[in-house]
Amino acid sequence: MSHLRGTDRSEVQMLPPCLDDYVAAEAAVRFIDAYAESLDFKALGFERCTAKGTGRPPYHPADLLKLYLYGYLNRIRSSRRLEAEAARNLEVIWMLRTLRPDFKTIADFRRDNRKAFKGVLREFNLLCASRALWRGARPSTAAVQGQQRQAPPLQRRAAARGDQTHRPAH
Repeated sequence: MSHLRGTDRSEVQMLPPCLDDYVAAEAAVRFIDAYAESLDFKALGFERCTAKGTGRPPYHPADLLKLYLYGYLNRIRSSRRLEAEAARNLEVIWMLRTLRPDFKTIADFRRDNRKAFKGVLREFNLLCASRALWRGARPSTAAVQGQQRQAPPLQRRAAARGDQTHRPAH
């Protein structure tokens, strides 16, 4: 039994005429799609790379990784927000071939493959930086995962702007 895959993107449908027409040639989802399809998931250590012979076929790891990388690139962390994007965003609908995984599936994929993400995200960051997909952000700061940075104190920010009205008089 093979994995569950979506419909063919170039197949003409009643509405919309063809999903491929709604995605620009230079859209980032095309890069994400090509990148994820080129990976060897078994060698990278992803779980559930081979489908079992019985039961409902699982989502292909490439499709769930595409959704995760889309969220990573667009700063969408929540599994529920990614589920919503898969249902309403035409680029994501095109990328996933009309598949709509639920939030639990997305969260479980992220949890089960935490170790495998490290190498994939490192390589993805380098490729995005080389193709300028960060939209003005520096790759070194946009790629930081799970790190919290302390905001400068209010007084220093105000002093940098030249605004001294909020400080109490001594």
